[in-house]
Amino acid sequence: MSRFSNLGHRLYQGEVSFDFVGRRKLWYSISGVIVLVAAIGLAMGLHLGIEFKGGSVYTVNKPGLTVSQAQETADGIVSSHPLVQSTDNGKIRIQVSTDETKSSDQIRDELSKKLSVPLDTVEAQVIGPSWGKQISQKALTGLIVFMILVTVYLAIAFEWRMALAALVALIHDLLITIGVYALVGFEVTPGTVIGFLTILGYSLYDTVVVFDTVKENTKGLTKQNKLTYSEAANAGLNQTLVRSLNTTVVALLPVAALLFIGGGFLGAGTLNDISLALFIGLAAGAYSSICVATPLLAQLKEEQPEMKALRKRVLQHRASAAAKAEAADAADAPAGGDEEDAQPAGMVGQRGKAAGTTRAKGRPSTKR
Repeated sequence: MSRFSNLGHRLYQGEVSFDFVGRRKLWYSISGVIVLVAAIGLAMGLHLGIEFKGGSVYTVNKPGLTVSQAQETADGIVSSHPLVQSTDNGKIRIQVSTDETKSSDQIRDELSKKLSVPLDTVEAQVIGPSWGKQISQKALTGLIVFMILVTVYLAIAFEWRMALAALVALIHDLLITIGVYALVGFEVTPGTVIGFLTILGYSLYDTVVVFDTVKENTKGLTKQNKLTYSEAANAGLNQTLVRSLNTTVVALLPVAALLFIGGGFLGAGTLNDISLALFIGLAAGAYSSICVATPLLAQLKEEQPEMKALRKRVLQHRASAAAKAEAADAADAPAGGDEEDAQPAGMVGQRGKAAGTTRAKGRPSTKR
């Protein structure tokens, strides 16, 4: 743990840095593959709950009755394959679709007889498809209102490029979560819709934390010539990296307990509706805030004329510094050549003086 804390300190100080923004093509490719798989699953169709497509629900209160026993009994009563789950209070919940030809009273009577329970312990509830349509419309309205409010807030608090990058990250998370639901065949219930709306808040929180640090790092950026916008944004992302990971892990632990322990081991199937949406959405939100939102923001900002000019100045400054460093290294290096050229200048001067004296002695004097 101390090593991880030390890593976070080094990331914040800039001693260690991971180039997330510079590898945006890699992250875009990974996200594209994931979203494509999710889209294929979504094209196969969602397993809508009875609240959306209508049908009848029967709740049986019999101690010791298992899901497998209730499933076998229900399969012998209705022609369509019913969905059997255990509820949080130990009851068995049997869902029958609207395709069933038998009436709800007939199904209730047969369940009472075959399970050997009193008729009043079998609760029946018939849900029409119109109610499910209303729920779907309200969920879609809530999603649209949420998106509009998020866009307005980010545009005011930051700028429209940050708002656009955050919206793309949110849609990215939603598509992945819905696609996973379609692929694993989990039932979509009102609890699932609540889970979808909840993960939007978590994903937005991570993105806003990163964007706030990026905004601080890029303030007055055009007045210097050492960092480009992408490099400054990547530095801000690294500064908040450990915080984002810690927040995600802490949020995922209780959700994982609900999904794997509550839904898997204890058989509380109703917990799966919201816990799977939260688990996939939280993980996708952490990924998108780091690998999608910030790289996309940097790409949008780099298209601005002032940021293009900044990048040009930074590259020219670095090229000039590199040229000066090479010239300094060349001046400090020993000169090559023969032994005479390598001798000090003073010795060469002495040799020349001696040679001149010798020549003067052998020459006849012109003075009278």
